[in-house]
Amino acid sequence: MDRFSTWQMFVRVVELGSFTRAAKELGLGQPAVSKQIAALEADLGTQLLSRTSRGFHPTAAGLDLYNSAVRLLGDVQETESRVRGASRGPAGLVRVAMPPALGRLYIIPRLPSFFAQFPEVTVEFSVSQRRVDLIQDGVDVALRVGALSASSLTARRIGSMQMITVATPAYLAAHGTPTTPGELVRHNLITGQTDGAALAWQFKSEDGPATIVPSGTIRSNDGEDLRAAVLAGLGILHGPSALFHADIQAGTLVQILGTFAPDAVPIQAVSASGRKMVHRVRVFVDFLAATFSAEPGLRSN
Repeated sequence: MDRFSTWQMFVRVVELGSFTRAAKELGLGQPAVSKQIAALEADLGTQLLSRTSRGFHPTAAGLDLYNSAVRLLGDVQETESRVRGASRGPAGLVRVAMPPALGRLYIIPRLPSFFAQFPEVTVEFSVSQRRVDLIQDGVDVALRVGALSASSLTARRIGSMQMITVATPAYLAAHGTPTTPGELVRHNLITGQTDGAALAWQFKSEDGPATIVPSGTIRSNDGEDLRAAVLAGLGILHGPSALFHADIQAGTLVQILGTFAPDAVPIQAVSASGRKMVHRVRVFVDFLAATFSAEPGLRSN
């Protein structure tokens, strides 16, 4: 048994959650992958994957092996990168999960400079409002906005996001300008959502934090759709200041309720605990931090 290759195979099976997907990625047949994992279990004398009619999940022993294998393979990749020499630099695929709009507006437009410096790195984006499982989805790094719940993830703060409330001058002229968050109930509120649920708007005041659950005639889970709706004069929107920075400067949108704006929330790059960040991932995270620091609405406070 080629133990190194088998451990690589086991890691991808766990991360992809599928023998078939792992086999396709590795250029093998699914029976061959299943046979290799079964042989690994027999060699170790323990069950690594608990199989059910709906799939499988790692056993305690399987998770222990997975975490150890990830650290070992990361060390090997890091060593290979160093041995290649600075002339080649980092190489390989970086899988990135992030919410909509961030990539389209700020990251992708700056990628030419990244690839000019690191031409052998490939970047794969997975864009979704949902919070991915880094292990099951095979993600190297995920961008998370807001405070992280207690978890085993390793996090690095790379920016911040200020939420503000905006509308067009024409909408405010026609419907009036709210002076407190409570007055928003008399307006059409453009609503962001995730998994079908409206995203609450947070404000602060002398009386403490206030929460508004918006309601209106248009809802979307895409930041660019929401921006288009507010620019069309369809109502009031509460969202990331970076999304509206150019519009406010141009005068096409006006910020309101500025004294009630909540504190900025962190943007963090998270990776699986126990997984050493290999060179190609580390340079991409450095690139993200530099990108956000150059944007007034995204730089860390």
